[in-house]
Amino acid sequence: MRRKGLVAAALLVPVVTISGTAWALRTQGSARETAQEFLAAWDRQDYAAMRELTVDPPGDFDEWYRRFRTDLKLSTAGFAIIGGQDEGPRIGFRATLRGAVTWAYDGALQLVEHDRAWRVRWTPAAIHPRLKAGTRLRTVRVKAEQAPILAADGTRIDTASAPGSVQQLVEGLKERYGSRLTGTASARVELVRGSERVATLATSDARPGTELRTTIDPRVHRAAADALETVRKPASLVALRPSTGEILAVANKPGGFNRALLGHYPPGSTFKVVTASALVAGGMTADERVSCPAEENIGGFPFHNAGFEEFGTIALREAFAHSCNTTFGRLSVDRLGGRRLAEVAGSFGFGGPVDPGVPSVRAQFPDPKDDTDLASASIGQGRVLTSPLNMATVAAAIADGSWRPPRLVAADLLPQAAPRKLEPAVVRALRTLMPAVVSEGTAAGVPFPSGTAGKTGTAEYGTGKEPPTHAWFIGYRGDLAFSVIVEGGGTGAEAAAPIAARFLTALSRG
Repeated sequence: MRRKGLVAAALLVPVVTISGTAWALRTQGSARETAQEFLAAWDRQDYAAMRELTVDPPGDFDEWYRRFRTDLKLSTAGFAIIGGQDEGPRIGFRATLRGAVTWAYDGALQLVEHDRAWRVRWTPAAIHPRLKAGTRLRTVRVKAEQAPILAADGTRIDTASAPGSVQQLVEGLKERYGSRLTGTASARVELVRGSERVATLATSDARPGTELRTTIDPRVHRAAADALETVRKPASLVALRPSTGEILAVANKPGGFNRALLGHYPPGSTFKVVTASALVAGGMTADERVSCPAEENIGGFPFHNAGFEEFGTIALREAFAHSCNTTFGRLSVDRLGGRRLAEVAGSFGFGGPVDPGVPSVRAQFPDPKDDTDLASASIGQGRVLTSPLNMATVAAAIADGSWRPPRLVAADLLPQAAPRKLEPAVVRALRTLMPAVVSEGTAAGVPFPSGTAGKTGTAEYGTGKEPPTHAWFIGYRGDLAFSVIVEGGGTGAEAAAPIAARFLTALSRG
């Protein structure tokens, strides 16, 4: 009888009598349904709905949940019921969190019957089972150590002691490859009381950064910087390895502006390497006889040689060595035309993107508008603009037989770009023309080491009857190509070529 009484008592439900009719008062829904609603509201950060499902929520209820997201630096958070259907008023849930640390934990909600409905009886443990008044959760980041940027020989160049020109490159490399260098920071989730760490609840491991090895050769760069040491005007020297396109040295004086890669200048007579290549590709030979008058009217504009020198009828090789403006201006109109010269200029990098791994300007060869514009372009004047880096690639193309895009980092870190092979006849002819500049032409008075080939350039800029000029010298020696510019330096033979000679001499001494 006692057992039956207990069963009967368990089945009793509250009743009220209204107008003689008895009504049973049942609790609406289930504990599980209320827990599901509560967790769904937490998912969508609807704290007002969560309060409605809570018995006597504290005044700082919303703040607890806001701190939960901000202190843990969460990007996403999801909450789902776990366990079976008959767990009673204690409903388990799993929190899956993503942020600086991706982790999960199991918690529980305590449900009670309140005003004929199931409601959450709230304490801080409803957020995390280890939370209580006076404690909180937080994510602490541990900054990842940045991987080094190295020279080709493995020495670090991302240090305060690195030359200023190298530091300019490092800045550009950090901007481009920062995520590779930095990797991923580590982080941990802590339970804290005030400033005291009570426990570590979860961690994420750091992914170390990956070192970045450049093509800079410290020995070559040092020789370049030393060669500029006594120069009093803004100047730069950039050196490449013709067989690979690797940038070995980038020296600028003074610092503050990387004119070697970002400077835009008329190339002057150094562009005659391109024009001569177009002429030879069109059938001319180094020995073909050409006219070199002191002055030549082309399209109604008088072109003249430096100092109004006249050489009469000479071989193309001599006209190149003595940098005859009148010869190349006339030949560009009579034998080439603007479209053909633009096509050959494009094969030497003009007009195309330049992406060595750091910011660099592209060389420009606008389509000539008329014969005068074409003649000006053929001698590197008019609207033609280039950088010392690009002119170094022009010299490198003759040295190697192929134009290669310059690069400061490994090729697989850059957009794919194939080398462009020059016609064999062009390579043979220019390997005759460029050495003649040093042996008997405009740079004959400069003490270059044997085996040097090059081209001087004196590029007018500005206005006036006698406009100022930038001094250029580009060239190669073995598997080394280079370009030198001195802003407002005068003639290439007087200002730029001696810098190149000092540079090559220092390297030849080992």
